[in-house]
Amino acid sequence: MEEKFDLSYIKNRREALNISMQEMAEIFGFKNASTYLKYESGSYLFKAEMLPKLSVVLECDITNFFVQKIAEIEI
Repeated sequence: MEEKFDLSYIKNRREALNISMQEMAEIFGFKNASTYLKYESGSYLFKAEMLPKLSVVLECDITNFFVQKIAEIEI
């Protein structure tokens, strides 16, 4: 089984909570929203130390940021 980071979950959760990208940028200490957008779009990778703060802001568990992909088994 392979785990993959789920960027769409982060974006959808942020939008559901009505948190702007500018607010996220400020929370993480970025100068502007475009820097945060690079993380949310996958241009930059979220660092492990960012995940606890992200889970608090998005009011969810860190495990929600990952999806499990089950490999196909040849029969």
